[in-house]
Amino acid sequence: MNAADNAPLETSLEQFLDRVQPELKTLFARHRIPAQDTEDILQQTLLALVYQWSNVRDPEAWLFGTVRNKCRLYWRDRRRILYEAVDAAVLEWLAAPQPAVQERQNLWSDFETLVDRLPQRCRNVLRMRYGLGYDPPEIADHLGYSRASIGKVTTRCLAALTHQLVGGGLPRKTSRGRQT
Repeated sequence: MNAADNAPLETSLEQFLDRVQPELKTLFARHRIPAQDTEDILQQTLLALVYQWSNVRDPEAWLFGTVRNKCRLYWRDRRRILYEAVDAAVLEWLAAPQPAVQERQNLWSDFETLVDRLPQRCRNVLRMRYGLGYDPPEIADHLGYSRASIGKVTTRCLAALTHQLVGGGLPRKTSRGRQT
């Protein structure tokens, strides 16, 4: 392909981008993608579109569908990073030098309070992981999950725990030790 062959594609691509730009901005805003990341998502998507341009029947529909999917993947990846950070923090806390017995008991009690709010499946998984020190394959074997799916189950349980940490927090205790 020479430069003359590329001219119609370049012109049609520029016109196409001018036409879809307002709707793309709306789509990114709707998905609450930070401005610094919208450019990366859009560049990746446009590059894929240019490579497949001749095979795409409806470039506009293809572009919007692909951007929507990339926005969903963006947030899924961000959530996974948060869940992994919570997992690492809890494991680090458990591996740290032992604080005074009373302090450790208080921390463990707070952790148990959070875990008690979760579905039974998550309570089992998290208590085995953090209370008994089992690794994921051992948890899968003990609870009857497949080893291939235990990562997903653990991630969902970490998501529920993270939601409790961020949204619910711990109940306050009154001066008499009762929870409010």
